[in-house]
Amino acid sequence: MLDTAIRNATIITAGDRYTAQIGIKNGRITAIAEDVGPAAEEIDAAGMWVMPGGIDAHVHLEQPQGEDVVMADGFESGTRSAAAGGTTMVMPFALQQKGQSLREVVEAYHAAARGKCYVDCSFHIIITDPTPSVLGQELPALVKAGYTSFKVFMTYDDMVLNDAQLLDVFDAARRERAMVMVHAEGYDAIRYMTRKLEEAGRTAPYYHAASRPESVEREATHRAISHAELTDVPIMIVHVSGREPMEQIQWAKRRGRNVYAETCPQYIALTADDLKGLNMDFEGAKYVCSPPPRDADSQTAIWEGLRDGTFDIFSSDHCPFRFEDPMGKSLERGRTSFRWVPNGIPGVETRLPLLFSEGISKGRISAERFVALTATNPARLFGMYPQKGTIAIGADADLTLWDPARKITISQSLMHHACDYTPYEGMVVTGWPVRTILRGRTIMLDGEVTGTPAGAYVDRGISGAFGGA
Repeated sequence: MLDTAIRNATIITAGDRYTAQIGIKNGRITAIAEDVGPAAEEIDAAGMWVMPGGIDAHVHLEQPQGEDVVMADGFESGTRSAAAGGTTMVMPFALQQKGQSLREVVEAYHAAARGKCYVDCSFHIIITDPTPSVLGQELPALVKAGYTSFKVFMTYDDMVLNDAQLLDVFDAARRERAMVMVHAEGYDAIRYMTRKLEEAGRTAPYYHAASRPESVEREATHRAISHAELTDVPIMIVHVSGREPMEQIQWAKRRGRNVYAETCPQYIALTADDLKGLNMDFEGAKYVCSPPPRDADSQTAIWEGLRDGTFDIFSSDHCPFRFEDPMGKSLERGRTSFRWVPNGIPGVETRLPLLFSEGISKGRISAERFVALTATNPARLFGMYPQKGTIAIGADADLTLWDPARKITISQSLMHHACDYTPYEGMVVTGWPVRTILRGRTIMLDGEVTGTPAGAYVDRGISGAFGGA
């Protein structure tokens, strides 16, 4: 007998839409048929859409921020929030600080996550100190152990890599067949703009966006692509905010370059005007993230890219800081200048509903494209397909049941994160996840996260960008 049977299911994958029953045994899908037979648990999905559970390939949880700043979400609250939003797997970042070995970083991050995850997880590694021993010894060993992706920064004082370091990291990634994620913003240009704005007394949160204009993202994206071309390595440009960096990515894709791109909810739902707050006041700090939201034309461009394949994945870049907290957005020095306001906004719980509503419900993208962007493509690009990211016999039974007609007003009162606000407060969405199933077990039902944390760590293979699955 099956453990679970899902009846009357309208199943939607990245390539198909059909009606069938789903049979689950020992955490995996074992049957998809007109009638899968008896089961210990029966789930009636009449009127629902059954999709692969979401994979959020870009979240920040329990990440060190320095002595006077604390991230709002650890693994327990962050993964609970993910489960509530229909996500069954998150991919946070293990951050190397200067002088640390990568193995030390990974072991500490596992210790922080152990026993606290409501959904499955797998780690990317942030490389900030690419010494010869890191690139020549530690990185190869970690890739062999399943840590097959890492991230580099082209900005931020404590994380920026110069061009020579970027080339060294890209070369090591090519050799070891690892995917590189790139935060593409020009460090020196941002420092120049910040200095000029502060000298003019323009220090309110709104000027965070002015300090990081689209040109600095465009230039860095072009540079990252050029470095990837020199070293012949696949890269992913993350959190792309608008048309100008998109044009660089489209140029590369047209020429057959192995370049991938990610965008996020803030670039379809927010604009730079949100950083003005109520009247150019500190309320705008709630929306400070990098790259910043742009304008209406940028939103139009992002939708074009979500439709035409410019973007491969849609992630949250969940990076939460409490607003009413002197170790969060209300950091004392943050009130003296935008440059000190902690960068990042919460979004792991609202990622899927926002894209569902603004994309599927408003006819901008198909449901199949939604699945590709939020589950199947992340699984392929980060070495987990077909175990994750699809509804198929043998795959993990990670499923989300959606009510495509349910209307919900997003509110902080509905959120399961440990942040004290949502930047999407008051937005009305059509389409809502009503049940989240992780490896055959219901972990969220009608907005309530059930049971105790039972998420597992997922070891990954080589990215599909290297010719894998």
